[in-house]
Amino acid sequence: MYTKHFRTTLGGLLAAFAAAASPAAGAELRIGTSAEPSALDPHYHNLAPNTAVRMHVFEALVGQDAKQRLKPELAESWRAVDDTTWEFKLRKGVKFSDGTPFDAQDFVYTVCRIPQVQNSPSSFTIYTKGIDAIETPDPHTLIIKTAAPYPLLPVELSTFGIMSAEAAKGENVKFEKAGCKADSWPATAQFNDLSLAIGTGPYKFKQFTKGERIVLETNPVYWGRKPQFDAVTFRPITSDGPRVAALLAGDVDMIENPPIQDIERLKNDPKVAVSQALSNRVIYVALGVQEKPPTIEGTDGKNPLRDKRVREALSLAIDRDAIVKRIMLGVAEPASQLLPAGFFGHDPALKLTSDQKKAKELLAAAGYPNGFKLTLGTPNDRYINDEKVAQAVAQMFTRIGVQTQVDASTANVFFSRRNKEEYSAFLAGWGAATGEMSSPLKSLVAGRDKDKGFGTTNYTSYANPAVDQPLAQALATVDDKKREALLQQSVRAVIEDYGILPLHYEVTSWATRKGLTYEARADQYTLAFDVTSK
Repeated sequence: MYTKHFRTTLGGLLAAFAAAASPAAGAELRIGTSAEPSALDPHYHNLAPNTAVRMHVFEALVGQDAKQRLKPELAESWRAVDDTTWEFKLRKGVKFSDGTPFDAQDFVYTVCRIPQVQNSPSSFTIYTKGIDAIETPDPHTLIIKTAAPYPLLPVELSTFGIMSAEAAKGENVKFEKAGCKADSWPATAQFNDLSLAIGTGPYKFKQFTKGERIVLETNPVYWGRKPQFDAVTFRPITSDGPRVAALLAGDVDMIENPPIQDIERLKNDPKVAVSQALSNRVIYVALGVQEKPPTIEGTDGKNPLRDKRVREALSLAIDRDAIVKRIMLGVAEPASQLLPAGFFGHDPALKLTSDQKKAKELLAAAGYPNGFKLTLGTPNDRYINDEKVAQAVAQMFTRIGVQTQVDASTANVFFSRRNKEEYSAFLAGWGAATGEMSSPLKSLVAGRDKDKGFGTTNYTSYANPAVDQPLAQALATVDDKKREALLQQSVRAVIEDYGILPLHYEVTSWATRKGLTYEARADQYTLAFDVTSK
């Protein structure tokens, strides 16, 4: 927690920090992170901290730059052969960190393994369900077929890392749409103990101590540009004040998400560099429409959130501008949908307003003139000021008669409980790994459909054909203009139905010691191999 004591000592720490020497290229880079991955398994959890660490070790077929533009990675090139056929030419001479060569079978095995991950809180199947068949005419050519036109395939293949088929004894596994066959599939524990943590990336894992550190060392057989730092240590420092203090004391060289109340002060210090970017992450409140609400009282067992008028009332209760100004101190933008302006699928016509009088009228019309009691779940260490934002939302709900208390917990506990649908309402965030609107739509609000890979992070039971149908059509539309219009139609349907309540888009910040530079990324990932030393 950011305390008065910390504020008074920040000046002293800055002075002490001024004398610290910059780390030299080739030395160890120490990074203080605001969250840690739930596992090192690259396919276990579609979560930003997991993906950020994954990218150091397990590369994808296609890469993304800081603005989420596609670039070659394990695939040197790709092209659409026809409406339902894609050809990917794989990079030659690539080896996994154990020295075994990378080829097309590693991709086949990876796609086969993703649906087999046990207890995945948020599965990567949303990015593999469109694949209908895979052919490997030679070790460095992939022919991927889809049942319908699927223009987003290269984008979606940038979201997950490729593992070694040989290390997992999967050299003979063949892709089958109905389900690949293997004697057994790797367990997540085999990645956490590093026995299967074998990738093609610039780094390899050296140590993983949950809650304490992740240590990386350079991959000696890496095919690409060698990173400037030979060793990297990620230290999870989830409390804001101690994370800044660690940077200023020289315990770490770089931190992500410095507390927003300190950003201007850090910017003005000549020994600190701060970089910022508007992210693709929306912070939202999800409303459960289950028949039996777990955390609602005073409704005789009924779930008022199933009534659109109640959901609209809760949305009208939220003053998004006030949250951005007072809680986020301007380091965010109010949200009216699931991605900000400038991202593919954003609908500029969508607006969300605050009106407590109308909210109360809607509650009365729905049969709740005296409101009801609600518990709002939230993590307290995952997103920027997450618990404070949840408390502000709870106060706003309470003002219209919905007496709301906050149930805050650490991210690990929160996600576990959320995935068991223990909340009728919860605050969470979503970063669009693909950089366009289908990512949050497919994951958060599309009705659960295992065959389509829809609803993999939908823990509210929300389903709306007006959302799902244009989304499915968009995913099969090659024409960019038509596809964007369909995505806009889909997001408009869920926002106008108040199926999810967007709050704001995070602006992401990084702070480094003198001599280090880092290009701020829209996807919020902290990537050691992109840190440069002057």
